[in-house]
Amino acid sequence: MKLTFKNTFRNGFTILVVALIFMGCQKKSNPVNPNPPNEQVHQLVILYTNDEHGWMEATDAHGGAAGMMALWKENENFSDQDPFLVLSGGDMWTGPAISTWTKGESMVEVMNAMGYDAAAIGNHEFDFQVSGLRRNLSLSQFPYLSANIKEKSTGQRPDFAVPYIVKQVNGIHVGIIGLTTTTTPRSTFPAYVTNYDFIDYETALAEIVPQVKNAGAELLVVLGHICKDEMQNILPAAKEMGIAVITGGHCRDTLNQTVDGVALIHTGYYMQNYAEVAIEFDTEADTVVSLTQKLVSNEPHTPDPEIQSVIDRWRAHVDATLSEVIGYADSEINSRSNEMYNMICDSWLEMFPDADISCTNIGGIRQSIPAGNITLGTIVGVLPFENQIVSLEHTGSQVIDVTKYLIVGGMTRVDGYKLSDGSPLQMGETYTILTTDYLYSRSDYNFSLYDPTPVLLAVNYRDPVIEWIRSKNSSSTNPLNQYLDGNPR
Repeated sequence: MKLTFKNTFRNGFTILVVALIFMGCQKKSNPVNPNPPNEQVHQLVILYTNDEHGWMEATDAHGGAAGMMALWKENENFSDQDPFLVLSGGDMWTGPAISTWTKGESMVEVMNAMGYDAAAIGNHEFDFQVSGLRRNLSLSQFPYLSANIKEKSTGQRPDFAVPYIVKQVNGIHVGIIGLTTTTTPRSTFPAYVTNYDFIDYETALAEIVPQVKNAGAELLVVLGHICKDEMQNILPAAKEMGIAVITGGHCRDTLNQTVDGVALIHTGYYMQNYAEVAIEFDTEADTVVSLTQKLVSNEPHTPDPEIQSVIDRWRAHVDATLSEVIGYADSEINSRSNEMYNMICDSWLEMFPDADISCTNIGGIRQSIPAGNITLGTIVGVLPFENQIVSLEHTGSQVIDVTKYLIVGGMTRVDGYKLSDGSPLQMGETYTILTTDYLYSRSDYNFSLYDPTPVLLAVNYRDPVIEWIRSKNSSSTNPLNQYLDGNPR
Protein backbone atom coordinates (compact mmCIF):
# COMPACT_ATOMS: atom_id res chain seq x y z
CA MET A 1 0.00 0.00 0.00
CA LYS A 2 1.39 3.41 -0.96
CA LEU A 3 1.38 6.21 1.54
CA THR A 4 -0.67 9.28 0.60
CA PHE A 5 -0.01 12.85 1.67
CA LYS A 6 -2.19 14.03 4.54
CA ASN A 7 -2.12 17.71 3.58
CA THR A 8 -4.73 18.94 1.14
CA PHE A 9 -3.21 20.64 -1.88
CA ARG A 10 -5.29 23.09 -3.80
CA ASN A 11 -3.91 22.60 -7.30
CA GLY A 12 -1.63 20.48 -9.42
CA PHE A 13 1.16 23.04 -9.43
CA THR A 14 1.42 22.94 -5.64
CA ILE A 15 1.58 19.14 -5.75
CA LEU A 16 4.41 19.27 -8.28
CA VAL A 17 6.40 21.79 -6.22
CA VAL A 18 6.03 19.78 -3.01
CA ALA A 19 6.98 16.56 -4.81
CA LEU A 20 10.15 18.17 -6.13
CA ILE A 21 11.03 19.41 -2.65
CA PHE A 22 10.61 15.91 -1.22
CA MET A 23 12.76 14.42 -3.99
CA GLY A 24 15.53 16.85 -3.09
CA CYS A 25 15.25 16.54 0.68
CA GLN A 26 13.53 13.72 2.56
CA LYS A 27 12.48 15.61 5.73
CA LYS A 28 11.89 13.50 8.84
CA SER A 29 10.77 16.12 11.35
CA ASN A 30 7.08 15.52 10.58
CA PRO A 31 6.34 11.76 10.56
CA VAL A 32 3.14 12.10 8.53
CA ASN A 33 4.23 13.99 5.44
CA PRO A 34 7.35 12.11 4.22
CA ASN A 35 6.66 9.37 1.66
CA PRO A 36 9.24 6.56 1.95
CA PRO A 37 10.83 5.67 -1.37
CA ASN A 38 9.98 1.95 -1.23
CA GLU A 39 6.38 0.89 -1.66
CA GLN A 40 6.79 -1.89 0.91
CA VAL A 41 7.85 0.65 3.60
CA HIS A 42 4.84 2.01 5.45
CA GLN A 43 4.41 4.49 8.26
CA LEU A 44 2.71 4.06 11.61
CA VAL A 45 2.22 6.89 14.10
CA ILE A 46 1.18 5.87 17.63
CA LEU A 47 -0.36 8.55 19.86
CA TYR A 48 -0.41 7.40 23.47
CA THR A 49 -1.70 8.45 26.89
CA ASN A 50 -2.10 6.60 30.18
CA ASP A 51 -3.76 7.14 33.55
CA GLU A 52 -6.18 9.73 32.20
CA HIS A 53 -8.32 9.33 35.35
CA GLY A 54 -11.15 11.42 33.96
CA TRP A 55 -9.08 14.62 33.66
CA MET A 56 -10.84 15.75 30.51
CA GLU A 57 -11.15 19.40 31.56
CA ALA A 58 -8.39 21.96 31.05
CA THR A 59 -6.54 23.41 34.03
CA ASP A 60 -4.25 26.43 34.39
CA ALA A 61 -1.30 24.15 33.63
CA HIS A 62 -2.66 21.67 31.07
CA GLY A 63 -5.03 21.63 28.12
CA GLY A 64 -7.24 18.66 28.98
CA ALA A 65 -8.71 16.39 26.33
CA ALA A 66 -9.85 19.18 24.00
CA GLY A 67 -6.46 20.89 24.16
CA MET A 68 -4.71 17.60 23.48
CA MET A 69 -6.85 16.91 20.43
CA ALA A 70 -5.99 20.37 19.09
CA LEU A 71 -2.30 19.62 19.62
CA TRP A 72 -2.63 16.29 17.80
CA LYS A 73 -4.16 18.05 14.83
CA GLU A 74 -1.65 20.89 14.77
CA ASN A 75 1.54 19.06 15.71
CA GLU A 76 0.93 15.63 14.21
CA ASN A 77 -1.55 16.39 11.38
CA PHE A 78 -3.87 13.93 13.12
CA SER A 79 -6.95 12.62 11.40
CA ASP A 80 -9.04 9.48 11.76
CA GLN A 81 -7.31 7.99 8.73
CA ASP A 82 -4.01 6.10 8.38
CA PRO A 83 -1.30 6.09 9.62
CA PHE A 84 -2.49 6.83 13.17
CA LEU A 85 -3.06 4.43 16.06
CA VAL A 86 -4.39 5.99 19.29
CA LEU A 87 -3.83 3.97 22.46
CA SER A 88 -4.42 4.29 26.22
CA GLY A 89 -2.52 2.56 28.99
CA GLY A 90 -5.63 2.35 31.18
CA ASP A 91 -6.99 3.86 34.41
CA MET A 92 -9.30 5.98 32.32
CA TRP A 93 -12.16 7.03 34.61
CA THR A 94 -11.78 7.53 38.38
CA GLY A 95 -10.82 11.12 39.19
CA PRO A 96 -12.62 14.47 39.08
CA ALA A 97 -16.36 14.51 39.68
CA ILE A 98 -17.13 15.07 35.99
CA SER A 99 -15.98 11.49 35.40
CA THR A 100 -16.34 9.79 38.80
CA TRP A 101 -19.94 10.89 39.32
CA THR A 102 -20.90 9.40 35.95
CA LYS A 103 -18.91 6.22 36.76
CA GLY A 104 -16.71 6.89 33.77
CA GLU A 105 -19.40 7.30 31.14
CA SER A 106 -18.39 10.87 30.35
CA MET A 107 -14.73 9.92 29.85
CA VAL A 108 -15.76 7.02 27.63
CA GLU A 109 -17.59 9.45 25.34
CA VAL A 110 -14.63 11.83 25.27
CA MET A 111 -12.22 9.05 24.35
CA ASN A 112 -14.61 7.77 21.69
CA ALA A 113 -14.68 11.24 20.17
CA MET A 114 -10.88 11.43 20.27
CA GLY A 115 -10.61 8.23 18.24
CA TYR A 116 -8.94 5.83 20.66
CA ASP A 117 -8.35 2.43 19.08
CA ALA A 118 -7.64 0.33 22.21
CA ALA A 119 -6.95 0.61 25.94
CA ALA A 120 -5.20 -1.57 28.47
CA ILE A 121 -7.27 -2.59 31.48
CA GLY A 122 -5.87 -0.79 34.52
CA ASN A 123 -6.53 -1.55 38.18
CA HIS A 124 -8.94 1.38 38.44
CA GLU A 125 -11.10 0.02 35.63
CA PHE A 126 -12.49 -2.18 38.44
CA ASP A 127 -13.45 0.75 40.71
CA PHE A 128 -17.10 0.47 39.69
CA GLN A 129 -16.95 -3.31 39.95
CA VAL A 130 -16.85 -5.69 37.00
CA SER A 131 -20.41 -4.71 36.14
CA GLY A 132 -19.27 -1.09 35.75
CA LEU A 133 -16.33 -2.17 33.61
CA ARG A 134 -18.66 -4.16 31.37
CA ARG A 135 -21.06 -1.22 31.09
CA ASN A 136 -18.31 1.16 30.02
CA LEU A 137 -16.94 -1.43 27.63
CA SER A 138 -20.36 -1.64 25.99
CA LEU A 139 -20.30 2.15 25.53
CA SER A 140 -16.74 2.26 24.18
CA GLN A 141 -15.93 2.17 20.49
CA PHE A 142 -12.62 0.46 21.24
CA PRO A 143 -11.66 -2.78 23.04
CA TYR A 144 -10.16 -3.20 26.50
CA LEU A 145 -7.07 -5.42 26.44
CA SER A 146 -5.38 -7.67 29.01
CA ALA A 147 -3.52 -10.90 28.38
CA ASN A 148 -2.72 -11.59 32.04
CA ILE A 149 -6.17 -11.66 33.68
CA LYS A 150 -7.60 -15.16 34.13
CA GLU A 151 -10.61 -16.55 35.92
CA LYS A 152 -9.62 -18.52 39.00
CA SER A 153 -12.38 -21.07 38.46
CA THR A 154 -11.63 -21.92 34.81
CA GLY A 155 -8.16 -20.61 34.02
CA GLN A 156 -9.71 -18.83 31.05
CA ARG A 157 -9.67 -15.14 30.29
CA PRO A 158 -12.86 -13.28 31.28
CA ASP A 159 -15.19 -12.01 28.58
CA PHE A 160 -14.38 -8.36 29.31
CA ALA A 161 -10.63 -8.81 28.73
CA VAL A 162 -9.48 -9.30 25.15
CA PRO A 163 -5.84 -10.48 25.29
CA TYR A 164 -4.87 -8.87 21.99
CA ILE A 165 -6.09 -7.44 18.73
CA VAL A 166 -4.51 -7.31 15.29
CA LYS A 167 -5.34 -4.03 13.59
CA GLN A 168 -4.33 -3.07 10.07
CA VAL A 169 -3.01 0.47 9.99
CA ASN A 170 -1.68 1.88 6.75
CA GLY A 171 -0.91 -1.57 5.39
CA ILE A 172 0.82 -2.77 8.58
CA HIS A 173 -0.78 -5.55 10.63
CA VAL A 174 -0.19 -4.33 14.20
CA GLY A 175 -0.56 -6.78 17.06
CA ILE A 176 -1.50 -5.02 20.30
CA ILE A 177 -1.22 -7.06 23.53
CA GLY A 178 -2.64 -5.79 26.82
CA LEU A 179 -1.09 -6.18 30.29
CA THR A 180 -2.68 -5.25 33.63
CA THR A 181 -0.68 -4.50 36.76
CA THR A 182 -0.28 -7.55 38.98
CA THR A 183 -0.88 -5.26 41.99
CA THR A 184 -4.57 -4.98 41.06
CA PRO A 185 -5.84 -7.18 43.94
CA ARG A 186 -4.53 -4.59 46.40
CA SER A 187 -4.71 -1.41 44.30
CA THR A 188 -8.43 -1.66 43.67
CA PHE A 189 -11.11 -2.96 46.04
CA PRO A 190 -9.97 -6.58 46.58
CA ALA A 191 -13.50 -8.01 46.67
CA TYR A 192 -14.13 -6.70 43.15
CA VAL A 193 -11.40 -8.90 41.67
CA THR A 194 -11.47 -11.87 44.01
CA ASN A 195 -12.47 -14.19 41.14
CA TYR A 196 -9.44 -13.34 39.01
CA ASP A 197 -5.73 -14.07 38.89
CA PHE A 198 -3.31 -11.51 37.50
CA ILE A 199 -0.52 -13.67 36.14
CA ASP A 200 3.12 -12.81 35.52
CA TYR A 201 3.73 -10.54 32.52
CA GLU A 202 6.36 -12.67 30.82
CA THR A 203 4.27 -15.80 31.25
CA ALA A 204 1.33 -14.07 29.57
CA LEU A 205 3.49 -12.75 26.73
CA ALA A 206 5.09 -16.15 26.11
CA GLU A 207 1.60 -17.61 25.72
CA ILE A 208 0.08 -14.83 23.63
CA VAL A 209 2.84 -13.61 21.30
CA PRO A 210 2.82 -16.80 19.16
CA GLN A 211 -0.97 -16.48 18.85
CA VAL A 212 -0.67 -12.86 17.76
CA LYS A 213 1.90 -13.75 15.13
CA ASN A 214 -0.22 -16.66 13.90
CA ALA A 215 -3.09 -14.20 13.56
CA GLY A 216 -1.01 -12.24 11.05
CA ALA A 217 0.62 -9.54 13.18
CA GLU A 218 3.78 -8.07 11.72
CA LEU A 219 4.57 -5.34 14.25
CA LEU A 220 4.04 -6.01 17.97
CA VAL A 221 3.06 -3.49 20.67
CA VAL A 222 2.67 -4.25 24.38
CA LEU A 223 -0.05 -1.96 25.74
CA GLY A 224 0.79 -2.12 29.41
CA HIS A 225 -0.64 -0.73 32.60
CA ILE A 226 2.68 -1.46 34.30
CA CYS A 227 5.35 0.64 36.00
CA LYS A 228 8.66 1.86 34.62
CA ASP A 229 10.75 -0.79 36.39
CA GLU A 230 8.39 -3.52 35.20
CA MET A 231 8.70 -2.29 31.62
CA GLN A 232 12.46 -2.48 31.92
CA ASN A 233 12.29 -5.92 33.53
CA ILE A 234 10.33 -7.46 30.65
CA LEU A 235 12.43 -5.71 28.01
CA PRO A 236 14.91 -8.56 27.34
CA ALA A 237 12.13 -11.12 26.86
CA ALA A 238 10.08 -8.65 24.82
CA LYS A 239 13.06 -7.94 22.58
CA GLU A 240 13.56 -11.67 22.04
CA MET A 241 9.88 -12.02 21.10
CA GLY A 242 10.14 -9.25 18.50
CA ILE A 243 8.14 -6.60 20.37
CA ALA A 244 8.81 -3.07 19.08
CA VAL A 245 6.97 -0.89 21.63
CA ILE A 246 6.21 -1.25 25.35
CA THR A 247 3.91 1.26 27.03
CA GLY A 248 3.46 1.90 30.73
CA GLY A 249 0.99 3.17 33.30
CA HIS A 250 -0.07 2.86 36.94
CA CYS A 251 2.99 4.53 38.52
CA ARG A 252 3.36 8.27 38.03
CA ASP A 253 6.41 7.94 35.85
CA THR A 254 7.38 9.52 32.59
CA LEU A 255 9.59 7.57 30.23
CA ASN A 256 10.64 8.28 26.67
CA GLN A 257 13.48 5.97 25.73
CA THR A 258 14.58 3.52 23.07
CA VAL A 259 16.53 0.55 24.45
CA ASP A 260 17.91 -2.11 22.13
CA GLY A 261 15.57 -0.90 19.42
CA VAL A 262 12.44 -1.14 21.62
CA ALA A 263 10.48 2.04 22.37
CA LEU A 264 9.53 2.49 26.04
CA ILE A 265 6.88 5.16 26.67
CA HIS A 266 5.05 6.30 29.80
CA THR A 267 3.32 9.68 29.80
CA GLY A 268 2.72 10.33 33.48
CA TYR A 269 -0.92 10.94 34.32
CA TYR A 270 -4.03 13.16 34.04
CA MET A 271 -3.53 13.89 30.31
CA GLN A 272 -0.62 16.18 31.15
CA ASN A 273 1.46 14.70 28.29
CA TYR A 274 1.14 12.47 25.28
CA ALA A 275 3.69 10.33 23.50
CA GLU A 276 4.21 9.96 19.78
CA VAL A 277 6.05 6.97 18.31
CA ALA A 278 6.68 7.20 14.57
CA ILE A 279 7.67 3.96 12.86
CA GLU A 280 8.65 3.12 9.30
CA PHE A 281 8.06 -0.58 8.73
CA ASP A 282 9.06 -2.80 5.82
CA THR A 283 6.14 -5.17 5.32
CA GLU A 284 8.08 -7.45 2.96
CA ALA A 285 11.08 -7.87 5.24
CA ASP A 286 8.96 -7.68 8.44
CA THR A 287 11.42 -5.23 9.95
CA VAL A 288 11.38 -1.78 11.51
CA VAL A 289 13.27 0.57 9.20
CA SER A 290 13.21 3.52 11.60
CA LEU A 291 11.65 4.42 14.95
CA THR A 292 11.50 7.84 16.57
CA GLN A 293 9.61 8.94 19.64
CA LYS A 294 8.83 12.04 21.66
CA LEU A 295 6.98 13.08 24.80
CA VAL A 296 4.87 16.22 24.37
CA SER A 297 3.53 18.41 27.19
CA ASN A 298 -0.19 19.14 26.91
CA GLU A 299 0.19 22.81 27.70
CA PRO A 300 -2.85 25.14 27.74
CA HIS A 301 -4.10 25.47 24.20
CA THR A 302 -7.09 26.60 22.19
CA PRO A 303 -9.43 23.61 22.56
CA ASP A 304 -10.74 21.45 19.79
CA PRO A 305 -14.40 22.53 19.50
CA GLU A 306 -15.85 19.04 18.96
CA ILE A 307 -14.20 17.58 22.05
CA GLN A 308 -14.94 20.70 24.08
CA SER A 309 -18.64 20.44 23.27
CA VAL A 310 -18.72 16.91 24.69
CA ILE A 311 -16.97 18.07 27.85
CA ASP A 312 -19.25 21.09 28.26
CA ARG A 313 -22.35 18.90 28.02
CA TRP A 314 -21.09 16.57 30.75
CA ARG A 315 -20.03 19.52 32.92
CA ALA A 316 -23.60 20.87 32.78
CA HIS A 317 -24.95 17.41 33.61
CA VAL A 318 -22.74 17.01 36.69
CA ASP A 319 -23.21 20.61 37.87
CA ALA A 320 -26.94 20.02 38.06
CA THR A 321 -26.20 17.77 41.05
CA LEU A 322 -22.80 18.74 42.40
CA SER A 323 -22.47 22.51 41.98
CA GLU A 324 -23.67 23.33 45.50
CA VAL A 325 -21.07 25.49 47.27
CA ILE A 326 -20.27 24.08 50.72
CA GLY A 327 -17.25 26.18 51.67
CA TYR A 328 -14.46 28.52 50.69
CA ALA A 329 -10.65 28.23 50.81
CA ASP A 330 -8.44 31.28 50.51
CA SER A 331 -5.48 29.12 49.42
CA GLU A 332 -5.02 25.62 48.06
CA ILE A 333 -5.34 22.68 50.44
CA ASN A 334 -2.76 20.35 48.98
CA SER A 335 -3.60 16.68 48.62
CA ARG A 336 -0.29 15.73 50.28
CA SER A 337 -0.44 18.12 53.21
CA ASN A 338 -1.01 17.59 56.92
CA GLU A 339 -3.95 19.97 56.63
CA MET A 340 -5.68 17.64 54.18
CA TYR A 341 -4.82 14.48 56.10
CA ASN A 342 -5.98 15.82 59.44
CA MET A 343 -9.19 17.33 58.05
CA ILE A 344 -10.26 13.99 56.61
CA CYS A 345 -9.41 11.89 59.65
CA ASP A 346 -10.80 14.39 62.17
CA SER A 347 -14.07 14.74 60.26
CA TRP A 348 -14.70 11.02 60.67
CA LEU A 349 -14.30 11.31 64.43
CA GLU A 350 -16.62 14.30 64.53
CA MET A 351 -19.33 12.29 62.78
CA PHE A 352 -18.68 9.23 64.97
CA PRO A 353 -17.63 10.68 68.35
CA ASP A 354 -17.71 7.30 70.12
CA ALA A 355 -14.64 6.22 68.17
CA ASP A 356 -11.14 6.88 69.51
CA ILE A 357 -8.95 6.76 66.40
CA SER A 358 -9.41 7.08 62.63
CA CYS A 359 -7.01 5.99 59.93
CA THR A 360 -6.91 5.78 56.14
CA ASN A 361 -4.46 5.68 53.24
CA ILE A 362 -3.23 8.71 51.32
CA GLY A 363 -3.86 6.85 48.05
CA GLY A 364 -7.57 7.49 48.54
CA ILE A 365 -6.92 11.26 48.28
CA ARG A 366 -6.75 12.00 44.57
CA GLN A 367 -6.45 15.75 44.19
CA SER A 368 -6.01 19.04 46.04
CA ILE A 369 -8.75 21.50 46.97
CA PRO A 370 -8.08 24.66 44.95
CA ALA A 371 -8.48 28.15 46.32
CA GLY A 372 -11.98 29.59 45.97
CA ASN A 373 -15.42 28.07 46.32
CA ILE A 374 -15.55 24.44 47.43
CA THR A 375 -18.42 22.50 45.87
CA LEU A 376 -19.77 19.01 46.39
CA GLY A 377 -18.05 18.16 43.12
CA THR A 378 -14.72 19.34 44.53
CA ILE A 379 -14.87 16.80 47.35
CA VAL A 380 -16.09 14.02 45.04
CA GLY A 381 -12.93 14.64 43.01
CA VAL A 382 -10.74 14.66 46.12
CA LEU A 383 -12.26 11.44 47.50
CA PRO A 384 -13.70 9.68 44.43
CA PHE A 385 -13.97 6.08 45.54
CA GLU A 386 -16.97 4.22 46.90
CA ASN A 387 -15.15 3.31 50.11
CA GLN A 388 -17.33 2.94 53.21
CA ILE A 389 -16.28 3.59 56.81
CA VAL A 390 -16.11 0.62 59.18
CA SER A 391 -15.70 0.52 62.97
CA LEU A 392 -13.33 -1.96 64.64
CA GLU A 393 -12.01 -2.88 68.07
CA HIS A 394 -8.19 -3.07 68.36
CA THR A 395 -5.74 -3.08 71.23
CA GLY A 396 -3.10 -0.37 71.45
CA SER A 397 -0.39 -2.65 70.08
CA GLN A 398 -2.65 -3.63 67.21
CA VAL A 399 -3.36 0.04 66.47
CA ILE A 400 0.37 0.66 66.17
CA ASP A 401 0.68 -2.23 63.72
CA VAL A 402 -2.19 -1.29 61.39
CA THR A 403 -1.56 2.47 61.31
CA LYS A 404 2.17 2.48 60.57
CA TYR A 405 1.64 3.34 56.88
CA LEU A 406 -1.58 5.33 57.29
CA ILE A 407 -2.68 8.86 58.18
CA VAL A 408 -4.48 9.13 61.50
CA GLY A 409 -6.90 11.12 63.61
CA GLY A 410 -7.41 10.98 67.39
CA MET A 411 -3.75 10.16 68.03
CA THR A 412 -0.20 11.18 67.21
CA ARG A 413 3.00 9.23 66.60
CA VAL A 414 5.26 12.24 67.15
CA ASP A 415 7.44 11.71 70.26
CA GLY A 416 5.65 8.49 71.06
CA TYR A 417 2.15 7.10 70.61
CA LYS A 418 -0.38 9.36 72.30
CA LEU A 419 -4.09 10.00 72.04
CA SER A 420 -5.31 13.48 71.09
CA ASP A 421 -5.75 14.38 74.77
CA GLY A 422 -2.06 13.71 75.36
CA SER A 423 -2.47 10.44 77.26
CA PRO A 424 -0.23 7.57 76.13
CA LEU A 425 -1.63 4.77 74.00
CA GLN A 426 -1.95 1.71 76.23
CA MET A 427 -0.74 -1.47 74.54
CA GLY A 428 -3.29 -3.77 76.15
CA GLU A 429 -6.28 -1.44 76.18
CA THR A 430 -9.00 -1.78 73.55
CA TYR A 431 -9.80 1.19 71.28
CA THR A 432 -12.53 1.82 68.74
CA ILE A 433 -10.96 2.70 65.41
CA LEU A 434 -12.41 3.79 62.07
CA THR A 435 -11.03 2.83 58.68
CA THR A 436 -12.39 2.00 55.22
CA ASP A 437 -13.84 -1.26 54.03
CA TYR A 438 -11.22 -1.13 51.27
CA LEU A 439 -8.33 -1.24 53.74
CA TYR A 440 -10.14 -3.78 55.90
CA SER A 441 -10.41 -6.15 52.94
CA ARG A 442 -6.73 -5.92 52.00
CA SER A 443 -4.64 -8.92 53.03
CA ASP A 444 -1.50 -6.82 53.52
CA TYR A 445 -3.11 -5.06 56.49
CA ASN A 446 -4.12 -6.92 59.64
CA PHE A 447 -7.44 -5.22 60.38
CA SER A 448 -9.49 -8.35 59.70
CA LEU A 449 -7.04 -10.53 61.64
CA TYR A 450 -7.46 -8.43 64.76
CA ASP A 451 -11.24 -7.93 64.44
CA PRO A 452 -13.13 -10.40 62.22
CA THR A 453 -16.51 -8.75 62.88
CA PRO A 454 -16.39 -5.16 61.58
CA VAL A 455 -19.33 -2.80 62.07
CA LEU A 456 -20.34 -1.41 58.67
CA LEU A 457 -21.41 2.21 59.19
CA ALA A 458 -22.87 2.65 55.67
CA VAL A 459 -21.21 6.06 55.26
CA ASN A 460 -18.98 6.93 52.33
CA TYR A 461 -15.52 8.08 53.40
CA ARG A 462 -16.08 11.55 51.86
CA ASP A 463 -19.44 12.24 53.56
CA PRO A 464 -18.00 13.32 56.95
CA VAL A 465 -15.63 15.69 55.15
CA ILE A 466 -18.54 17.31 53.32
CA GLU A 467 -20.48 17.73 56.55
CA TRP A 468 -17.46 19.10 58.43
CA ILE A 469 -16.78 21.70 55.73
CA ARG A 470 -20.46 22.71 55.74
CA SER A 471 -20.41 23.13 59.51
CA LYS A 472 -17.73 25.82 59.33
CA ASN A 473 -19.86 28.17 57.16
CA SER A 474 -16.66 29.32 55.49
CA SER A 475 -16.53 32.22 53.07
CA SER A 476 -14.05 34.76 51.68
CA THR A 477 -14.18 36.54 55.05
CA ASN A 478 -14.21 33.28 57.02
CA PRO A 479 -11.98 30.91 55.00
CA LEU A 480 -11.82 27.22 55.77
CA ASN A 481 -8.03 27.29 56.00
CA GLN A 482 -8.11 28.91 59.44
CA TYR A 483 -9.84 25.81 60.82
CA LEU A 484 -7.24 23.36 59.52
CA ASP A 485 -4.61 21.60 61.61
CA GLY A 486 -1.22 21.46 59.92
CA ASN A 487 0.63 19.61 62.67
CA PRO A 488 2.26 16.28 61.76
CA ARG A 489 0.92 13.16 63.39
